[in-house]
Amino acid sequence: MLNWASRFNIFCFLDHQPHQDGGFDVLAGVGCRGDIRAMAGNALVQLQEWRASNGGWCFGHLAYDLKNETASLASGHFDGIGFPDLYFFIPETVVLLQGNTATIYSETPLFVWELIMASPEHTISSPVPSGWDIRSRFTRDEYLAVVAKLRRHILRGDCYEINFCQEFYATGAMPDPVAVYRKLIQVSPNPFSALYRLEDRYCICASPERFLQKTDNRLLSQPIKGTAKRFPYDEAADLASRNQLRESRKEQSENVMVVDLVRNDLSKICGEGSVQVDELFGIYPFPQVYQMISTVSGQLEADKTLSDILRATFPMGSMTGAPKQRVMQLIEQYELTRRGLFSGSIGYMDPDGNFDFNVVIRSILYNATAQYLSFQTGSAITFYSDGAQEYEECLLKAKAIMTVLQ
Repeated sequence: MLNWASRFNIFCFLDHQPHQDGGFDVLAGVGCRGDIRAMAGNALVQLQEWRASNGGWCFGHLAYDLKNETASLASGHFDGIGFPDLYFFIPETVVLLQGNTATIYSETPLFVWELIMASPEHTISSPVPSGWDIRSRFTRDEYLAVVAKLRRHILRGDCYEINFCQEFYATGAMPDPVAVYRKLIQVSPNPFSALYRLEDRYCICASPERFLQKTDNRLLSQPIKGTAKRFPYDEAADLASRNQLRESRKEQSENVMVVDLVRNDLSKICGEGSVQVDELFGIYPFPQVYQMISTVSGQLEADKTLSDILRATFPMGSMTGAPKQRVMQLIEQYELTRRGLFSGSIGYMDPDGNFDFNVVIRSILYNATAQYLSFQTGSAITFYSDGAQEYEECLLKAKAIMTVLQ
């Protein structure tokens, strides 16, 4: 199916891997019958109007720099990838896989099925013969110096927590993005994985995090804050790492700050008293790391629109910090490149008005025309953060991508 989809100029392949966290195993929108492309300014109003006149399935993304619209900010940094701030498309074909059942939404579903079944099985090749020469925008010392400055901002009361990210980049041809994606999900199978193509731009994503799901009038967000290394060949060390994460006051304080931020965001659009924390400090295992994940939900007020929902909640608090407005200003001040689609969101909307969006982390972004590859990692900086440990956390989060590319 993926091999068939990858022949199209525009497609979105959403893959829950073994986790089954969304009512399907794989959901793909392939081909384009119509779309909306917008930059920050009045993009959310445009999306609202477009969606009102274009029902059915749609797939696409929200890039981080929509913050320039939702929070009246500006961005002046370099962006080597060039995704638009907002893009959604109506697919020619939707394929949903669940267990042993394939459901195809198309004018010619049997013909699509035959094309998929006739596609040869994809052979995983090397991403590039000699590997990528990956560089970072920050040296270790430069990174530590910025963390020290951010801790001073926190001490002055400018903010409580800030998600500070650094870009890793390389140049060169990527002959087979499908091979890169398949290698990445072999190394790091995560519940919100995606392979997304918009013409000459790709997002190869192995995200563990949900940004926001709407089911009827219920909104649900699952922010991640708190990371610990896995030890797959040492059961005692692995259990100790899990327990240390679960009991860490530092990680709990980071997590509860973002939970409060999400609760505040949802309270702007949900009924009074309906916002609740369904799970606090849940510890979930992934191949490289344990993650501390909390779940927050609320009942959407009847008069709130799609634009209202996204304006209240985007960008997600786990990728900014608190208070959101001030930390986004500091992110722009101290990071060296635009985030673009990184720490944005990819997802879908269905014919019933429901939707589900991930958080674009643990992802490779690639511009085939410029032959520019980028991936970013970050960590939550609080006053109690140790710069060296935060730097190591960034490298830990990048490990799966480094393994695939090198």
